[in-house]
Amino acid sequence: MKPHLVSVVIPAYNAMDHIGEQLNALSSQDYDGAFEVVVADNGSTDGLAHFITNHPSTDTLSLRLVDASAGRGGGYARNVGVAASSGDFIAFCDADDRVHPSWLSAIVRAAENSDAVGGVVETASINSSEVATWRTFNGTQFGSEDFLPYGITCTFGIWRAAFDKVDGFDLRYVNSGEDIDLCWRLQLAGMTLAHAPDAVVAYRLRDTYRGTWNQTRAYGIATAQLYSRFRDHGQRRTTPRIVAATLLALLLFNPLVPRRISPMPRGRWFVHAGNLVGKLQGSIKYRVLYI
Repeated sequence: MKPHLVSVVIPAYNAMDHIGEQLNALSSQDYDGAFEVVVADNGSTDGLAHFITNHPSTDTLSLRLVDASAGRGGGYARNVGVAASSGDFIAFCDADDRVHPSWLSAIVRAAENSDAVGGVVETASINSSEVATWRTFNGTQFGSEDFLPYGITCTFGIWRAAFDKVDGFDLRYVNSGEDIDLCWRLQLAGMTLAHAPDAVVAYRLRDTYRGTWNQTRAYGIATAQLYSRFRDHGQRRTTPRIVAATLLALLLFNPLVPRRISPMPRGRWFVHAGNLVGKLQGSIKYRVLYI
């Protein structure tokens, strides 16, 4: 089944620095069907609204801006964007990334026989060579180690009927985790999630230690939140062996160790340290032992 109209929904908050690049990439898609682009503004103060409403690709992309400032977080903005959209299939990407030319075609093709679909990311083409070493991704489906597979919302598609059936994104996840939660609820409800290895997005990493720490700490908190909800369904927590190995690596390769003798890029240390601290904080907040 091919959609009559695809709605590409982009949540945005103070995204002026990068969203133009994403819109240009969407203008260059090889998808031969009809699609619209809905930007859900989550309360930007950087002139984003003026930029979007006067963008030269307004007609080409059927580009619209919707106000999503009444609530906080990407999940809220995406829910508002979906509500304002017209497509029978929804594709999500983020304002600060860059979709590859065949991204939308691949997402739609993979969803023909499934309820939702997750793509993949690459970090080499959009980040500096140093920053690209801080986090690694592979082309396999996400989330298959501790529980069910999941897609991430910088490259994700779902039929509107399936989105409505699971009531969209859960707003209890404010900073991270809402995409994993949606995918797991969808599968637990008997629906299917497909993998689209050709639906590739250039994923922009945080390029400062502070930004990396804040982002991965939020991921850690969210994983504990997810565990508090899905442990009774079979989600497994991090094994003691992995926790011990992580702690040992963080100790041995801490930022005080000279770079010339440390095999771990300094930014990757902040990735693992921030994530571990977040898991600890999330375990306390949600009263679970996740690590």
